Amino acid sequence: MTPLQFLTQRRSVPSKLLQEPGPDEAQLRELLQLAVRVPDHGKLEPWRFVRIAGDARHALGARLVELQLARDPYTETTVLNKDGDRFTHAPLVLAVIGRILHGHKIPEQEQLLSCGCVCFNLLLGAQAMGFGAQWLTAWPAYDRDLAPVFALAPDERVVGFIHIGTPKSEVPERPRPDAMTLLTDIDIHPANV
Repeated sequence: MTPLQFLTQRRSVPSKLLQEPGPDEAQLRELLQLAVRVPDHGKLEPWRFVRIAGDARHALGARLVELQLARDPYTETTVLNKDGDRFTHAPLVLAVIGRILHGHKIPEQEQLLSCGCVCFNLLLGAQAMGFGAQWLTAWPAYDRDLAPVFALAPDERVVGFIHIGTPKSEVPERPRPDAMTLLTDIDIHPANV
């Protein structure tokens, strides 16, 4: 398969369809090295990773349920079950943490986009290694009560949770837009003199 053919095959595998095995330590090291080969204006490295694997996946789910119940003791069981299982399907979940420098000459948006590129490179790298992967966020990515779990500094945030594992089955292609319908040309006319 050529690199272009590979890119035409890129797709996310829903985390519920991921199972063991996940990347081993050598594969993880290689995957992380691939992930950081992204545009990084100013060489700020505005990202880091938190590994969620093994029993930590279940412990994190239990923490989510605990938070939900503390906020609303009448939370529906289906919601609690979803939160409890949120990180348990894939054998490996990588939290990509954005370390955004506020007031820096490199705009915050460029730093955040670099973090997004890291997330996408993790998806591409996982697929190139024969794994499936999905980039998710949901409320755990934005809830500051979970900041201590991920050891977030005040200027850090979760950009995405990348769930990685072996697909249980073939994932069907979904409809994609015709990119040419999204293209316009710039139309600048010289000023009348």
